[in-house]
Amino acid sequence: MVKKGLVALGLIIAVFISSAQSAILLDRVIAIVNKEVITWSDVYREMEFNASDAIKAMKEPDRIRFFKDNELSFLDSLIDMKLKLQEAEKDGITVSDNDVETAIKNIKNKYSMTDEMMSESIKKDGFTLATYKKKLAEQILLNRVIEHEVREKILVTERDVDAYLAGHKDAAKDTEGFEISQIFLKKKGDDKQLEEKAQEIYKKLKAGDSFAGLAAQYSDDQNAKNGGELGFVRKCDMSKEFADVCSSIKTGGVSEPISRGDGIYIIRVNEARVFKSQQEFREAIRQKLLNDKFDVDLKSWSRSLREKAYVEVK
Repeated sequence: MVKKGLVALGLIIAVFISSAQSAILLDRVIAIVNKEVITWSDVYREMEFNASDAIKAMKEPDRIRFFKDNELSFLDSLIDMKLKLQEAEKDGITVSDNDVETAIKNIKNKYSMTDEMMSESIKKDGFTLATYKKKLAEQILLNRVIEHEVREKILVTERDVDAYLAGHKDAAKDTEGFEISQIFLKKKGDDKQLEEKAQEIYKKLKAGDSFAGLAAQYSDDQNAKNGGELGFVRKCDMSKEFADVCSSIKTGGVSEPISRGDGIYIIRVNEARVFKSQQEFREAIRQKLLNDKFDVDLKSWSRSLREKAYVEVK
């Protein structure tokens, strides 16, 4: 049952201090989810924790404005998260301290971070180590309950793959490609100065700086505010030069600056979907069908949790 009491959520009272990293909120309860409460500070902590690199790279007034414009959607997401965590508790699903430490170790290995670099990154984002571990434990718990309640129940057979391919003759062309981001420096006159700027950015990337943050800061591309993300680009839609560059980069890797007539590009391959065999292609189709079913079933499960819960928005 949902009791609707949504009264001017936008009328949040906040005091912003220029030297602070986030808003200081006059805290109050804004929602009740079964027997748990959600406060304004809960919503803002969640927004800060889940902010993308591009959002974190925004100037403080822009970031605050973005958060305020998205309060309602974040509150809605937080309610859904609470319901899933409560379901995990009902199912007896838990996360141990060792699970969290293993996750932190994997993050450090993935991004080649030392303990000091990890601590500095957490501190830079405005969190204590204890708060970060708590949020990480919640994310692991959410993944486990979703795996248990949704993903484990999905089945895609070889017959399903055959049926999809029979109805999608261009599936190979549409499926093969790259998830990419780019930093684009537009030519404006002094080519040497532009090349030096590109090399400076490339050095920062090799030193471990955030691609999304540097894209937001330097890129002349219209996707700069999104961290330079272009999404999925089909291989058949790329020039041979760019397709060859993307094919040569490992997932998560970046290209050296590429000079073209209109400017200089630095490419990051977020995910590669290139098939070396028919079996790899069929597996990619199977994964697509799994993901499509997962999206539908996850929404259905989330909706069912809402329908049987008591949710009151103040």
